[in-house]
Amino acid sequence: MELFPPMPLAEWQETKETLHRFAQVVGKIRLASSARRNHWWNVPFHLTGRGVTTRPMREVDGHSVFTIDFDFVDHQLVLATLDGRATSVPLLGQSVASFHHSTLEAMAALGVRVSISIPRPFDLPDTDRPFAEDTEHAAYDPVLANRYWQVLSQVALVLEEFAAGFSGKVSPVHHFWHTFDIAHSRFSGGHMDQPPQVDPVTREAYSRELISFGFWFGDDAFAAPAFYSYTAPEPAELTAEPLTPATAHWVARNTGHLAVLPYDSARAESDPRAVVLAFYESAYQAGARRAGWDIAGFAAPGGITDPQLPVPRP
Repeated sequence: MELFPPMPLAEWQETKETLHRFAQVVGKIRLASSARRNHWWNVPFHLTGRGVTTRPMREVDGHSVFTIDFDFVDHQLVLATLDGRATSVPLLGQSVASFHHSTLEAMAALGVRVSISIPRPFDLPDTDRPFAEDTEHAAYDPVLANRYWQVLSQVALVLEEFAAGFSGKVSPVHHFWHTFDIAHSRFSGGHMDQPPQVDPVTREAYSRELISFGFWFGDDAFAAPAFYSYTAPEPAELTAEPLTPATAHWVARNTGHLAVLPYDSARAESDPRAVVLAFYESAYQAGARRAGWDIAGFAAPGGITDPQLPVPRP
């Protein structure tokens, strides 16, 4: 299988917009059925051998334990309980409205009772439209949906490899359903003060100093898939730092900057994996140097913190 197969945004934008809203339906069930974790780490999805999963969840009243998995091989949403019962919902041929209805109906059939507190999209153009009323988004190309999962899986492994080189507090490698990206973050341990007017989601996400690394499939503002990194809070003169490879660059985004490596630029390299790892490392060094992190103290070459142990060879 090709490492980093082609994924032009224009080719799958309609499927992406539908799938993004499917993911938000399931993500909001996850949000309502999981114990709160710092930086919202309880709500993202994780990769499986066939798609993505919520991981096990529990009803608010503490009875049923259940999981919801997107299967992008057979193109089904699979709902299962701890006692072995399962049911599924087809992904093909569904609008957001019918998917929302079918998912809740499948949960009821399993005896799972979860209420979505805000049953409409988060931070999308149609954020005021309830899922139950969205018959507009109904495109689902199974080939492209499967490729989306393949790309996520490939990127996840590169991020896991990169994550091994840091011994401090780190996030899992996880897939955020609200922004539809996959990310991993490193933390310095320093606190990050937020202005009083900042919304609760952002306040918790950025309550500590961090450098984040990830990949997104493109959006209206940046219409191409790309690997990225950012430092928060952004230190002075960050964009003066060099990035690797030469095709990587700094991009203004909102009130700060992103280090960006276009996906197609990485694909064109003879060793895309090594190039992406080098990009993430250059972005980390840039942010950590400017922010005054203890780079040597946080280092874990080859995933090892004991200096007496040999560093494994690639």
